[in-house]
Amino acid sequence: MPLAPNLARRRLEKGELALGFGVHHLRTPAVGMIAAVSGFDWLFIDMEHGAMSVDDATRMCMAALSQGVTPIVRCCKDALFEGTRCLDNGAMGVVVPHIDTKEEAEAVARAFRYPPVGERSWGGPPAQYGFVVADTAAAQRELNDEILITVMIETPQAVENAAAIAAVPGIDALMIGTSDLTASMGIAGQIGHPDVRAAYAKVAAACKAVGKHMGMGGVYDEKVAPDYIALGARFLLSGSDHAFLMAGGGARAKFLRGLQK
Repeated sequence: MPLAPNLARRRLEKGELALGFGVHHLRTPAVGMIAAVSGFDWLFIDMEHGAMSVDDATRMCMAALSQGVTPIVRCCKDALFEGTRCLDNGAMGVVVPHIDTKEEAEAVARAFRYPPVGERSWGGPPAQYGFVVADTAAAQRELNDEILITVMIETPQAVENAAAIAAVPGIDALMIGTSDLTASMGIAGQIGHPDVRAAYAKVAAACKAVGKHMGMGGVYDEKVAPDYIALGARFLLSGSDHAFLMAGGGARAKFLRGLQK
């Protein structure tokens, strides 16, 4: 069977916005359908802050492969093995938070790329091929090219090391985790602060210099987000399931209560 396409990567390769639908609380295989019909390109299945298991995550990943949206998981940097299990079972990419140095980025690339780029183990034909592979070596090369590996920049140290991190082979994108970055700067929540803008500019330059993609998380407003997109942010975490549900549910409740005379 042919490898399932990485729709987020296709968007990025064309310089377009790749919009991510955050999954914290939903556990249903239907989440991919909901995200796709709502106009999103990829699922951000959050195993860092969401209370889900690898089993929960991979059920959504497998379902999403045929739903018109690309499943990508976030795993903690001290649990990279969870990322490899998800990649074996449907995920088309991994996001790893709190990467501060080139050495940490290199460990991520080694874990998630097959040789000769990395050291990922082959567990047999993965779900992305429908568990059927005729040529193992060709499949490993194709997966190395197709999966999207992203590291998160969330501290001043990481911003300072952005050029070295971006230059690591096997890393595709650097996503700024704006909430944690502002907290580590002592300006929690001030997403438009001049120091945050300077950090975005520095990471953008680092990505541009080596042809990597810049991502953005934690910026969902209509005032600051356009500025960071103008700098080059394309791999976007656009919001999360609970926020979408509360916004839609709140609007409907307000409308219905407004009908009562």
